[in-house]
Amino acid sequence: VQLQASGGGLVQAGGSLKLSCAASGLAFEDYAMGWFRQAPGKERDLVAAISWGGGSTYYPDSVTGRVTISRDNSKNTVTLQMNSLKPEDTAVYYCAAGATLGAVVRGPNYDIDYWGKGTLVTVSS
Repeated sequence: VQLQASGGGLVQAGGSLKLSCAASGLAFEDYAMGWFRQAPGKERDLVAAISWGGGSTYYPDSVTGRVTISRDNSKNTVTLQMNSLKPEDTAVYYCAAGATLGAVVRGPNYDIDYWGKGTLVTVSS
């Protein structure tokens, strides 16, 4: 199984960035997907999660209104559109797959089946 994240980079505060995750080696449509992030010295936190078919999404309060997660099951991809970026959004962003939306939302220490390698997002002030 491979979850290949891309799209990270350097952006100024207030700017936007779109991350993509290409999945292979798994029945993509059978998995809920999520994006997590980990800043230096901090725990890995959920940024957004989406159900198998894309009909349900979840965002923590810290990013609600600024990020949108979507998926294309025909292309085995999940994307994270991030707007109004802040310096505190600087982190390594990881794509993840779990059996259910609830499993992904429970967080990185519980029921994540697969992790991708991260992509670095740096927001300058």
